[in-house]
Amino acid sequence: MSIPPPPGNQRPPDPYGPPPADWPQPYGPYGPAGRPYGTPVSVNALAVAALVLGVLCFLPAAGLVLGLIALRQIRRSGQSGRGMAIAGSVLSSAGVVLWAVVLATGAASEAWEGFKDGARGNESLSPAKGDCFDAPGGLEGDTYDVDRVPCEGRHDGEVFAVVTLPGGAFPGDARITGIADEKCYALKDRYAMDTWAVPADVEVYYLLPSRESWRFGDRAITCLFGNTEAGVKLTGSLRGDPTTLDTDQLAFLSAANALDTALYEEPENTPDDDLTAHRAWAAQVHDVLGEQIEALRGHAWPADARGPVAGLVEDLEDAREEWRKASTAGDADTYYPHYDKAYGFVDDRATVTARKALGLAATPPGPGQDESRDPEAQV
Repeated sequence: MSIPPPPGNQRPPDPYGPPPADWPQPYGPYGPAGRPYGTPVSVNALAVAALVLGVLCFLPAAGLVLGLIALRQIRRSGQSGRGMAIAGSVLSSAGVVLWAVVLATGAASEAWEGFKDGARGNESLSPAKGDCFDAPGGLEGDTYDVDRVPCEGRHDGEVFAVVTLPGGAFPGDARITGIADEKCYALKDRYAMDTWAVPADVEVYYLLPSRESWRFGDRAITCLFGNTEAGVKLTGSLRGDPTTLDTDQLAFLSAANALDTALYEEPENTPDDDLTAHRAWAAQVHDVLGEQIEALRGHAWPADARGPVAGLVEDLEDAREEWRKASTAGDADTYYPHYDKAYGFVDDRATVTARKALGLAATPPGPGQDESRDPEAQV
């Protein structure tokens, strides 16, 4: 009868005797280090992390420390990943050396400056004085991009000045807008000196730095002309400065604009409410007129403009006398007649005749057009 083998994972008796002492012994139900057969070997997590940090050269010191800890854990636990731990340690060591060299030579600072210079280089993409452009989103609201186009054709805007703000912390949208109001309106007549040539539906706009663009070095307020009607474009350039005017036109417009500047400083309160302020203002206009009359008389005008300019000077002399009388008026009722007569000599027939002789715009501004000089008129 057959005898069943003994239970367990044992060899049957060897008929030839026990095996030699150096005979390979079978493993029991557990493999080396007490791990069951068939169980997958785990990968050490720190070894993986060390390899990733070493490859990316990100926090190389941390990668080196993790690699050394991983090797120690692998020796104790029998986990896999020894090659990854060694590779991570080697790459991280190289990263530590590289960072040390960069910091010692100042290369990091040069790289950061290069990045900032590249960001500032984007400012060259912004329109400059004299440029005309189209804004895909229009001039109202936020504008993130503009396309330069020739000024001879149709365009959304024409840049007449660029104001550079100082560095430092972002001053805030309200502060930047206030600076734009102050600077742009003061600079527009230097670009378009012949104010009569600026259409009534053209207004001052500006492109301002945002909080985000400020971080990349954007410090430019771009002052520009644009049409007040949505979708209506400008045609041709509005530029009329010393680069486009002859010496006679420049002399005439310099005098005219100086007088206009004085007239636009009229007090806000009426003469009934503040006669003192109005009398002081009338005296100021009287003095400015004296200076500009002398400038017009002292210029050598071409033959066809001498007569028209001389006629204008006579009117300005009459206006000056009326401003003198207004500056000494005892009450508002006395002030008003001199005020009205003085203004009657401004932009009258003599001015139109002189402008025609000099080749300047000869159509006086329409009602309300001059309010574009006053920032408060834009609110």
